[in-house]
Amino acid sequence: MPNDCQVPLKTVDNSSLSRPKNNLDSHKIPSMETTAIQKTPFHAIHVALGAKMLPFAGFDMPITYAGVIQEHECVRQKVGVFDVSHMGEFILRGPHALDLIQKTTSNDASKLSDGKVQYSCFPNGKGGIVDDLLVYRIKEDQYMLVVNASNIEKDWNWLKANDTWGVEMEDISAKTALLAVQGPKATAVLQQLTDFPLESLAYYTFTKCRFNGIDNVLISATGYTGAGGYEVYFDQQHAEPMWKAIFEAGKAEGIEPAGLAARDTLRLEMGFCLYGNDIDDTTSPIEAGLGWITKFSKDFNDRALLEKQKQEGPQRKLVGFELTDKGVPRHDYEICTADGQTIGKVSSGTMSPSLKKAIGLGYVPSELAAPGSEIFIRVREKLLRAEVVKLPFYKA
Repeated sequence: MPNDCQVPLKTVDNSSLSRPKNNLDSHKIPSMETTAIQKTPFHAIHVALGAKMLPFAGFDMPITYAGVIQEHECVRQKVGVFDVSHMGEFILRGPHALDLIQKTTSNDASKLSDGKVQYSCFPNGKGGIVDDLLVYRIKEDQYMLVVNASNIEKDWNWLKANDTWGVEMEDISAKTALLAVQGPKATAVLQQLTDFPLESLAYYTFTKCRFNGIDNVLISATGYTGAGGYEVYFDQQHAEPMWKAIFEAGKAEGIEPAGLAARDTLRLEMGFCLYGNDIDDTTSPIEAGLGWITKFSKDFNDRALLEKQKQEGPQRKLVGFELTDKGVPRHDYEICTADGQTIGKVSSGTMSPSLKKAIGLGYVPSELAAPGSEIFIRVREKLLRAEVVKLPFYKA
């Protein structure tokens, strides 16, 4: 999923660990000075479970329950559940719905058939990225776009500004609940609640089915953790019974709730981009290694600019790196040469719970982007040696 669902790691002290190539889903915490904090339909459950809650993307969200390491390892080894109901969902309908999607997104949505999902991004007309998103083809002339929580209004306005056809659009974000059930035991858990054979869902496909006695539940074989599993969309009026049913079904598999901090460490181990950290309005999909979702077989915003950049090669690239000296990279730490010259900044960084290594992402000059290149991270005025590595960091 897009890839907003995460709290920046610098807000959580996990130093003691500390949506394929995809993903979705996050942003730096926006200012809450003039915006009322919203609550997901699972808020009371999180509080009752003793979750550490913090404002994120306009919502009071669970950051941790039992702790980042435990939740992270539960998802990697068993099954964990994330409340990502803060994400945005738009329905586009009509004969020109695809035209609008094709104009505003970088990937080629004409390749989608019913029941397929695609990772994409909105180029911003200046070589940057408005947001990254998932595109669901529900049926001919009907699509669902899943966008990052802190960009809901921004994305809606961007679509409206580019709509020259009068496409019917509906924002269903406020009434949609979304649980990400992730991990190798996810199928065994969810299969108890539906007759639909979940194992038949290939990666990045979805179905609508009867689930836990509720009709029209959308289940997609997507996620932002690299651990396998599903994302389950349903009307928020069913939130409490749905949560209870999933956790009852998962008792034998060791199911646990997981917060946004663990979701962030999981996605970073996979090298998935986080909007607001690794990609934003100043970064191009070519620079970010998202050329695979940038298709020049169609016309779209920024096509000429991005095609030229791809042909000539970007001046900088987003890379993954591992620290070889002791320390932990954090968002906005400087990336330097051996003599201390600043050449970039860390966009995401943490101590990997799975690998027990300090890892990070950041933009460096293209000549230093090859695996094996040596770079340095400035940590408390010390230059710590790091090596550029091939993504993902974690390989199952």
